[in-house]
Amino acid sequence: MNQLPEIPARLLPGAAPELGAWAPLAVALAIGVVVLPPLWLRLRLLVTLSHELGHAVVGLACGRRFRGFVVNRDMSGHAVTSGRPSGLGLVLSTWAGYPAPALLGAVLVYAALSGWAGTALALSALIMLLALLFARSWGTAGLVILAAAGALAAGWFLPAWGSAALVLGLGVFLLVGAWRHLGVVMRSGGRGDDPAALARATRVPAWLWLASFVLVLVACTLWVGWPLWRAALTWFAAA
Repeated sequence: MNQLPEIPARLLPGAAPELGAWAPLAVALAIGVVVLPPLWLRLRLLVTLSHELGHAVVGLACGRRFRGFVVNRDMSGHAVTSGRPSGLGLVLSTWAGYPAPALLGAVLVYAALSGWAGTALALSALIMLLALLFARSWGTAGLVILAAAGALAAGWFLPAWGSAALVLGLGVFLLVGAWRHLGVVMRSGGRGDDPAALARATRVPAWLWLASFVLVLVACTLWVGWPLWRAALTWFAAA
């Protein structure tokens, strides 16, 4: 019971964490997970989950109904929204999948470096619990529950620098993982992929939709590149 007053302090934004070895280590580990196939094959589920929730969130914002989503064992997934069979809402919700992990990753990087790591973990757990209502397979439900439990446990048990390291690493992982996901669809995309679906819905060539994804990912990379560079210079100067 004595720990209850600590809950607001853990959830509300605080001072930016003092940079230490945890920052470059978190970035290096995140990049390593994406680069090393054995680790990537197991953890890219988080990128797929962000992709599908991107479809869902934008679909809801555009007035469509979110029916559910599935993340498959082969790391693919799909989200189902219902509404008008054409129009801007359908196009935006379909488009949102590939940019979503990069945008979320960039936000998490800023949260980690600005003292918002605990808040980001709490919000992530809340979003996962809400997403559980729309999981349409036992595997998807298990993944969502595991993500929510992990975020809650990290926010409660880890020290401030530990939470910041986790959120920073997750943000970099999602951003770099978004590039790897996009690279796969650029090399071997099929009729069932988002660019092809957008081309059918709008008669705009799939390559233009791919170009729009690239622009968003470049913008996200540049957006977080400057604070990461400043953080690196600060840490190396103090080391």
